[in-house]
Amino acid sequence: MKPKHRKPFKGHKKPHPPRRDEAKHDRSRQDRPREPAAPARENLPRPTLFGIHAVREAWRNPERYVKALYVTEGLLKDLGEDFQKGTLKRPAPTILPKHDIDRLCPPGAVHQGIAMLADNLPEVFLQDLIIKAAGQDNSLIMMLDQVTDPHNVGAILRSAAAFQIDGVIMQRKHAPELTGVLAKTACGAVEHMPVAYETNLSRALEELKENGHFVYGLDEHGARGIGEMKKGGKVVLVLGAEGDGLRRLIKEHCDALVRLPTGGAIASLNVSNAAAVALYALKG
Repeated sequence: MKPKHRKPFKGHKKPHPPRRDEAKHDRSRQDRPREPAAPARENLPRPTLFGIHAVREAWRNPERYVKALYVTEGLLKDLGEDFQKGTLKRPAPTILPKHDIDRLCPPGAVHQGIAMLADNLPEVFLQDLIIKAAGQDNSLIMMLDQVTDPHNVGAILRSAAAFQIDGVIMQRKHAPELTGVLAKTACGAVEHMPVAYETNLSRALEELKENGHFVYGLDEHGARGIGEMKKGGKVVLVLGAEGDGLRRLIKEHCDALVRLPTGGAIASLNVSNAAAVALYALKG
């Protein structure tokens, strides 16, 4: 029997030295300056604004001091022209995946892939609105009496900006902040509508009346319909919270109480819808 022929053992091949072009490529890669590391996502400060319209209008507003902009890569490509720095001092956008923006925003926030950290707008005072109205023949100011739901307030501010009224007054203690859900619902109106916070709304109404404003209160038991409100001149429109409506002392400071022409099984409107109807009656 013939012995089996075995192939000779070749062992490990001796590695070839790197070619000249490969060595040159490796050295150029080592010499290349490293890009700065992105900040740790868990250490990023939480945004105060989110949603395309709210963030875009804040970015354009010279009164806003913007600290950070978080945006997905795809949305930045689509909206890149809207977020050019221009002449305003603005930070470079921080590109994040959607799930990271989810974690930074409040639970359930519909951020649409963009969020911003910014300082609050400069405070507006009642006297600012009075001085502005003094230089005009016609002026319309809205007052919200303990309307606290941010969705409602945001929608009201959007209507107020659309009808180009002169300002909104809210009670300091009970009003929501002009950030987050409120700002998103307002679709950028926060940047264009002056909002004054007052501690005592009754006293604010007295001051407005002393400066020539006629005060209408929207109330379901009002003696007049909204169609009877006079157009023009200096007017204040007061709306109360859903359910409770206007408080007694606020009613007493109104020159007239007006009602919406509603009825049937569902005789009331959401306060933001009621505000839009009343503004149309005064401005339409």
